[in-house]
Amino acid sequence: MHSNRLRDSFVSYLLSMIMATILCCLPGFGQEGEVDEIETERDSFTQALSTVGQGRFAVESAWSFIDNKNAKDTHSLPELLLRYGLTENVELQFGTNYEVGGEPNLISGGGAEGFPEIEEPGGELEEEAKIFYGLKTRVTDQNGWLPESAFTLSGYTPTSGPETTTSLLAGYVFGWELPGDWHWASEVRYRFASAEGDHFNTWAPSTVLKRSFGERTEAHMEYFGIFSDGSEQELVRHFISPGIHYLLTPDFEVGTRVGWGLNEQSANFFSNIGIGFRY
Repeated sequence: MHSNRLRDSFVSYLLSMIMATILCCLPGFGQEGEVDEIETERDSFTQALSTVGQGRFAVESAWSFIDNKNAKDTHSLPELLLRYGLTENVELQFGTNYEVGGEPNLISGGGAEGFPEIEEPGGELEEEAKIFYGLKTRVTDQNGWLPESAFTLSGYTPTSGPETTTSLLAGYVFGWELPGDWHWASEVRYRFASAEGDHFNTWAPSTVLKRSFGERTEAHMEYFGIFSDGSEQELVRHFISPGIHYLLTPDFEVGTRVGWGLNEQSANFFSNIGIGFRY
């Protein structure tokens, strides 16, 4: 039953990927030159396609507010993420975060978030702190129908709170530059988890459509979901989220995103605001 529900949840996601593949075959697709500007991990749930650049540092931070349905509101901060470019295609990541409220933060894609433990909706998280560490590498550049893509391998370790287990995560993000200042990116993240002897898979698919308005502003609309497969207590959550970010300089970004849960297990509403700078 869990596998069937998980498969059904991916139907709309896979259809969107087919649409993106068709779009990438349009005349003029992928012809625009690259622009050297920061692309933060925190801008959307779907992680950035680019790396920070060889020998460069990026610092990102954000605050998230989550209006949970059957529990106390959750506050998540500073969602701090440090990125360093080992080469043009490989970067190291390290971060930390603190959460307080009724449920774990499920809506922040980059940095210290990843996947929380499977918990009863409406349970009491109270508070939790953790550190995040990871390695990201670019896999392909866009070439016609071939998407730009990157792979991440990361983990997080709780430093306070009820959980003590280190979790390992893997993610693959891919996307295309489309005609007319449009950008399409999608990601699939996977985690093998265990809780009190219950072993299960956790998946987090996402897809985001972005459009640039001038040289400094970009808006997006995103879908993301989080699903467990094979757990005693099933987790199925869907979200829709618009957002916007603005480049004060090519190396300094401010942005915000909001979102709404689409099913009973999901939070009513969330908001996220943050910054990122590169040097």
